[in-house]
Amino acid sequence: MRSTPFWALSEAMLRGFLRDRASVFFAIIFPLMFLVLFGGILGSQDQPKVDLIKVGSVPLVDELPEEARAAFDEAFEVSEEDDLDAALTEVRKGDADVAIEQRGDELVAHYTQTDQVKAAVTQGTLRAFVDGANVAATGNPPAYSFSAERVEDESLSVIQYVTPGLLGWAIAMSAAFGAAATLQGWRQSKLLRRLQLAPVSTGTIVTARVAVTLAISMVQLAVFLGLGAAAFDLQLTGSWWMSIPIVVVGTLCFMAVGLLAGALAKTTEGAVNLANFLVLPMAFLSGSFFPLDGTPTWLQRLSDLMPLKHFNTGMLDVMVRGEGPAAAAVPLLILAGFAVVVGLLAARLFRWDSA
Repeated sequence: MRSTPFWALSEAMLRGFLRDRASVFFAIIFPLMFLVLFGGILGSQDQPKVDLIKVGSVPLVDELPEEARAAFDEAFEVSEEDDLDAALTEVRKGDADVAIEQRGDELVAHYTQTDQVKAAVTQGTLRAFVDGANVAATGNPPAYSFSAERVEDESLSVIQYVTPGLLGWAIAMSAAFGAAATLQGWRQSKLLRRLQLAPVSTGTIVTARVAVTLAISMVQLAVFLGLGAAAFDLQLTGSWWMSIPIVVVGTLCFMAVGLLAGALAKTTEGAVNLANFLVLPMAFLSGSFFPLDGTPTWLQRLSDLMPLKHFNTGMLDVMVRGEGPAAAAVPLLILAGFAVVVGLLAARLFRWDSA
């Protein structure tokens, strides 16, 4: 079987990849460095407390029942200040999140709006303590009770959310750069012309290149999940095995992006730079490095046009959010659509020679 043109080409391409230390580094080692960095920094990170300055005497806080005061201290990192202006200056500078004072029966919170999410959490938490104090003052028990439960599995940690995005970026970078550099390198070295004259069909050449790229992507998937599980207690949930078809179709999509870059550029350096120009902004705008929930609406809509956003969403759904196989259907269709459209465009612009 190895004597067939497909296996001979596949083995040659794989050997070429393994011999190119830069390719191995940027395909596997470099992305893993980010996984280790994010995992080490964020892996055991807890929800930070709100930095609160208590200005003067605040009876509502000082006279909280023991259980309520314990909850208050768990939610807030409390410091005290007698000067209101000094406390407000600290809040404006970002050294504190909120300063509270009591004016008669009114609790006044002075907060910063620079972090709108934390500002909303701070106001809601303080309002809950005020409501609790009102109930305690009237002596009437509340008619309703409240409890909060997370919708995800209790075992989830930050590393669960970091891994799919970084894996998506690694696969996009490897597939796009590999396709761009290979196409332009073969063109400049006249290898494409020699292959055209050899008794090997174009379909065999393309199939061998695709097979090698998919094999590299599967190795990336296995290494990422293996390191995440071994070093950072990564636990897969839901239909995590659906990540395999997502990786396969996603690889084809980003390989098409690389082929387009290789078809447009005149040199190997130009092809790699163009692929980088396409992939790197996509990584930042698709949630690979940070979530997009707090970004402007127009930026979220722009990210919907990028295939890496749908790759990351599909991976999160099946690996983290506990969704079933059906959750991967839409991302797979979108990625496949991108692969077909961009692949056809690359084929249209393809030239056997650099000139």
